[in-house]
Amino acid sequence: MSATYTFDVFMSLDGFASIIPEGDWGGYWGKQGPELLDHRLRTYSDGCRVVLGATTFREFAAMLAAADEFPDVLDPWVTAMRQSPTTVVSTTLDEPLDWPDAAIARGDAADVVAALKDESDVPIRSHGSLSMNRALMVAGLVDRVQVTVYPVITGQTGAQPVFAGAADFDLDLLESTLLDGSIHELVYRPRLHTRAD
Repeated sequence: MSATYTFDVFMSLDGFASIIPEGDWGGYWGKQGPELLDHRLRTYSDGCRVVLGATTFREFAAMLAAADEFPDVLDPWVTAMRQSPTTVVSTTLDEPLDWPDAAIARGDAADVVAALKDESDVPIRSHGSLSMNRALMVAGLVDRVQVTVYPVITGQTGAQPVFAGAADFDLDLLESTLLDGSIHELVYRPRLHTRAD
């Protein structure tokens, strides 16, 4: 049986995964609370394999190296994610990686993830890695899109639009969870939209 693959992403209500350097929101847009942090810890403590693209891996590594500036990066769920077996899809990074139990997989992300889905005995999760996951959605390899929507609009400071340039998809809602009274986690099954002729 094939392992499930979840594209896990945080975003503002207007669809941005991050902010420009001049933005003053802080991690989680300053909206995290105990329910979110506990939920994230459970999610990554239940056993999974993590898949990251090279850009997201570099961003995580830089934040971990500068933990004094980014204290949220030391949240327990991030530690649990970092301790999970991790595959980094890259043609530009070299080993060794400063990440426990991480290995580089060279080649096309779709080929790498298809093989991992066949081999893995635990669910596969990918946090961020926007361009890689958009391509994996088109390839039909993403089983679940888990979007955590924060109660902010970042029209002036938003960066990295989550679905910019993505194909069209129909989404079947699988789960909806309200965390800390204002953060919505939505889990969908994506299906590539086919035009009606």
